[in-house]
Amino acid sequence: MDAPAPRPQLGSCLKAARRARGLTLKDVASRTGMALSTLSRVENHQMSLTYDKLLQLSGGLGMEIAELFQLPGAAPVYTARRSVSRAGQGQLVQTRYYRYLYQCTDLLGKRMVPILAEVTARTLEEFGPLMHHPGEEYFLVIKGRIAVHTEFYGTEILSPGDGIYIDSAMGHAYLNAGVGPARAVCVCSGDAPDLFEQLRDLAQQGAAPDAQLEDDIRLNPTTRDS
Repeated sequence: MDAPAPRPQLGSCLKAARRARGLTLKDVASRTGMALSTLSRVENHQMSLTYDKLLQLSGGLGMEIAELFQLPGAAPVYTARRSVSRAGQGQLVQTRYYRYLYQCTDLLGKRMVPILAEVTARTLEEFGPLMHHPGEEYFLVIKGRIAVHTEFYGTEILSPGDGIYIDSAMGHAYLNAGVGPARAVCVCSGDAPDLFEQLRDLAQQGAAPDAQLEDDIRLNPTTRDS
């Protein structure tokens, strides 16, 4: 009978994942918000971590918890996560300049946040200061014309089918540059395990005075354009 395979240890797996990403312990501490001494003790098999700390560590490294227990060369880990997004459903946040419908909100700790966005502001004066947040994003226009203003580039006008990929930490704003509704799909990515909560809180800071957050709504079909 073959001897059982050795069980992967968190410290060895963490060290392998860190080195594979070209990171120092100090880099990992900065990305995760965990103490450098704690990470050193974990790598040296002197302590283990609670589930909350594992979530914090995996989120900071942009990986699943299961991957923290996978040594290089091991069979890939499949999380088998899945979420179906139905037309008109999601979590709605209405702001002064966007109408966000967050998708797949039943999945926690996502590495990317998909959003259906309706762009309502038409001028930078109406929009206010450019937005900044960690991560990167892809923005694809599906209806209307949208002007993309960024901190370091000239304005780009996007039509249906046009998209733009940007560093989200760079100041940016999307404005309605057409005569009718302007809608897009926006996908934001980042390392934070609470990325969705961060983005939602940022959006709510610019919420319209009479706007309310609605969870898991279905929009009235008569309000949508054909």
